[in-house]
Amino acid sequence: MFTGIITDMGEVLALEQQGDLWARIGTSYDVDTVDIGASIACDGVCLTVISKGKDPQDWFDVQISAESVAKTNIGRNSWHVGRRLNLERALKVGDELGGHIVAGHVDGVAEIVSIRDEGDSSRFTFRAPDDLAKFIAPKGSVTLNGTSLTVNEVSGAEFGVNIIPHTKEVTTWGAAKAGDPINIEIDTMARYVARLQEWNA
Repeated sequence: MFTGIITDMGEVLALEQQGDLWARIGTSYDVDTVDIGASIACDGVCLTVISKGKDPQDWFDVQISAESVAKTNIGRNSWHVGRRLNLERALKVGDELGGHIVAGHVDGVAEIVSIRDEGDSSRFTFRAPDDLAKFIAPKGSVTLNGTSLTVNEVSGAEFGVNIIPHTKEVTTWGAAKAGDPINIEIDTMARYVARLQEWNA
């Protein structure tokens, strides 16, 4: 489990198709503290560390299944050598829950429709896949590229999110642009509420 609070910006150092897709990700985490088999959310995708090292910088390797590639922006040729990734290590018992409960199981791919400045912050408008739009509500939580964000307004399949300067500085959102494919994980509570409504209908 994760919280959607990004703790590092990693970088894709290498990609190779080896049956599954293999990736090497550079990080500022001290990999001596990262166990083989540990889970790290990479742009919101929960991936398992299969190897690690420190030459020339700290790095860890992951394998990405065909299912994960198909369900995420990885399958939109979004990942490439040099791409920056939002990283978060798995939640430990006793850690501060600063965002919301995030599983690291991406539900689909949204798209940035527009970005406009509002004071020092930026208002992002996204278009969600039609089958996920019903789970997104004003003032609710949503996970976008691994980041826990609050929905400001909703209009059909489009919804707006405000991103403050600090978030843009410590995540990949500072380099985002209109048209980018974005991993989206809907709030687990919203999913269960919708399911209960279907059951009681």
